[in-house]
Amino acid sequence: MPNAMSILIVDDDANVRNVFAAMLKPLKLLVIEAGNGIAGLALFREYRPSLVITDIIMPEMDGIELLREIRSIDPEAHIVAMSGGGGGRYSDPLALARDLGAAETLSKPVDVQKLRSTVTRLLQRTHEARHTPEQYAPPVSA
Repeated sequence: MPNAMSILIVDDDANVRNVFAAMLKPLKLLVIEAGNGIAGLALFREYRPSLVITDIIMPEMDGIELLREIRSIDPEAHIVAMSGGGGGRYSDPLALARDLGAAETLSKPVDVQKLRSTVTRLLQRTHEARHTPEQYAPPVSA
């Protein structure tokens, strides 16, 4: 059941998810949360959110694997990957996320204004893509 303006936050740290949801509350969006990539992928399939924000270093299914899976479902999905760096199996996880098609990458800890401006910009792109002039053009008669 898609929602026109929703965000999926995927992070194994419940505190991070809660803080991000609170940071995004002024934008009046539906915020969906998942504690790992497996749950995040299931919620992506169910809700088709406008934007996904995912941590990279997580157990079970990490953010890189999640990014790849979401891209296979929807190559146009807007995904923001974030990492505090270090740990995990990737030497530069944010660079890898960009190479795999993340629309944006953020380093943790994430600045409130940077998060809001990134989300606002990407949601605007999503809105514009969904409401192109061709959608409103009258049908052409042959």
